[in-house]
Amino acid sequence: MPGRTSAPYGRPSWRYARAVAAAVTAAAALIAAANAVPARATDTPRLSTGVEHVGK
Repeated sequence: MPGRTSAPYGRPSWRYARAVAAAVTAAAALIAAANAVPARATDTPRLSTGVEHVGK
């Protein structure tokens, strides 16, 4: 097929822009989920392991 220089299914830059936007959205969702902590996490008592470490 001489003379055909572009992709047959439209502009590929639109496809890449959508892929980059999806990747940025996914990364933002993962970062937000990683930073989400329970609201009352400090009120839980700390469990003792029965071993005390004494520093020098």
